[in-house]
Amino acid sequence: MNQKIYAILDREMIDKNNISIEQFINLAKKHDSEIIQYRNKKAVNFSEIEIDLIEIRKFWLGILILNDWLIETDLVDGYHFGQEDLLKLEQNNLSIFDLRAKFKNKILGLSTHNLDEVLKANEMPINYIGLGAYRTSSTKDVKSNVLGDKADEIAKYSKYPVAIIGGVKLNDKFENIKYLAISSGLIV
Repeated sequence: MNQKIYAILDREMIDKNNISIEQFINLAKKHDSEIIQYRNKKAVNFSEIEIDLIEIRKFWLGILILNDWLIETDLVDGYHFGQEDLLKLEQNNLSIFDLRAKFKNKILGLSTHNLDEVLKANEMPINYIGLGAYRTSSTKDVKSNVLGDKADEIAKYSKYPVAIIGGVKLNDKFENIKYLAISSGLIV
């Protein structure tokens, strides 16, 4: 399978590398990225996120996914959330089905880390999964959960398209994975 690029615009990473949103998007376009995910783990409120989303939309007309912030906005095409977000939903007596009802026409993606989570994701009303970590990464501490070559084998059990994440390089090739989720690798 010929992988497509799922570019992750991580606010902390671009700040650390002194790269503007426009420069990152130009790199994503250069590598024919199909999707950009915006991630800002340090934002205190949505207004910080919204400023960046408006800036992104000046340069990017393609698919834009927002990570972690499940706030309705027309600036994004969808949302990506993690396993810990599923737990937060449950604590609030909500489920992924409630998210689908709220975000009817939006793309929903879920992070998975093993075969069990992939199989559970198959029962959810989502559009794709993120699977990883493939390798160790400079953007996130994943040492305890590196899948390596097992990732491609696990991916074949997903009924949804799979984006492999964590230490992924532009030249990585897989049989069962549609997207290479890359952040700092676009810059190097």
